[in-house]
Amino acid sequence: MFIQSSFGQKVPTYQDSIATYFNEIKVEMGKQKQLWGKDLYGPMFFVDPDTRQMVANMPDSTGALKQAAEIYVGTLPTEVNVSNTSIDWNGRHWAMIMLPLPTNKQERLNLLAHELFHVSQLSLGFQLFNTENNHLDQKEGRIYLRLELEALKNAVQATNQKDRKMHLTNAFTFRAYRYLIYPEAKATENLLELNEGIAEYTGVVMGGRNRKQFTEHFVQSIDYFLKNPTFVRSFAYYTTPVYGYLLMSTKKYWNKEVTIKTSLTDYFIKAFNISLPVDLKKSTDLILKQYKGIEIIREEEIRAKRNEQQIADYKAKFIVQPHVELVFEKMNVSFDPRNIMPLEDKGTIYPTIRVSDNWGILTVKNGALMNPNWSKISISLPLLNENKNISGDGWTLELKDGYSLIKDQNTANYRLKKE
Repeated sequence: MFIQSSFGQKVPTYQDSIATYFNEIKVEMGKQKQLWGKDLYGPMFFVDPDTRQMVANMPDSTGALKQAAEIYVGTLPTEVNVSNTSIDWNGRHWAMIMLPLPTNKQERLNLLAHELFHVSQLSLGFQLFNTENNHLDQKEGRIYLRLELEALKNAVQATNQKDRKMHLTNAFTFRAYRYLIYPEAKATENLLELNEGIAEYTGVVMGGRNRKQFTEHFVQSIDYFLKNPTFVRSFAYYTTPVYGYLLMSTKKYWNKEVTIKTSLTDYFIKAFNISLPVDLKKSTDLILKQYKGIEIIREEEIRAKRNEQQIADYKAKFIVQPHVELVFEKMNVSFDPRNIMPLEDKGTIYPTIRVSDNWGILTVKNGALMNPNWSKISISLPLLNENKNISGDGWTLELKDGYSLIKDQNTANYRLKKE
């Protein structure tokens, strides 16, 4: 794999490779300044998640990164969580990208441009919204999102405008019916689409694909997405970019008309001149068979029954039974948005998550419960709690000096004590 054995060894090889990757995204963004009316190229570093060694395209403000030819190298501190994201670190707002990078150039440019958009999004007038859409883990929510995406796949592959508009109309019909079932969904989905959806649209455009490659990318990425355990935090990567791409042919820079107050659903419906049916339920029933509807409904009914037991198990583990509750002071988290699981009104289960805070570092590989307002996280009871060596079923806790984990005699739960 790229760069796995290069740090500290074959220096010219990885320096040349990294410099090339920095340069190719710089060139592409320079070519496409009109997309947002500015060059989005900015501070960026790649990091190996195993060794935490990093390479950047420019220096930090503290001198932690050392210049090596055209790049800057260093080690990312352990308190900084590694993920594909944007981050404030050592005097700059960076795009952080995990190694190895995609070997496919279009996918690589896509990824880098997505994260660089996040670096610039505040200056473009977009806020950082990371809302969860728990209705998309419920049976009807999943059914009508899956149907919308199947219709979008057909729209992308359509060879004439008539068929494309038909599939787009059906996609929005499924979406509108989903919002009829879940009235708050229109607002919460829109927030994530304005954040991750617009960022991914930027990445897709900057990927330098031709028409055939665009079609293949959307079809393959949607098929891949639909295999994820959950959709609540990641669906926007696969909706907004497709609608945006299809609109490009008639309104190339439509994205410049969008603000944080825009309802993307309403905007796209108007831009595509879509007329939605009056009776949404009747219409969805009539068209769902075109998009694997019977199969999708059957699969989601099976999944819903299976999840009932899993939800009961998680409630017992993190709510009913004694457990550990860690209250946040100044937390930073990284997690996989593709596998989280809403636990009704109790919060969200994160199968894997890493939390850094004033009290230390928590690494979870077998489930934790984040409460709804992100003020604390619950894990199973410790199996080992000796000095600073604290661990449980699939988790480890590295506490800093001045903190200890104690048992509350009233509740039998464990909590942090600040000395």
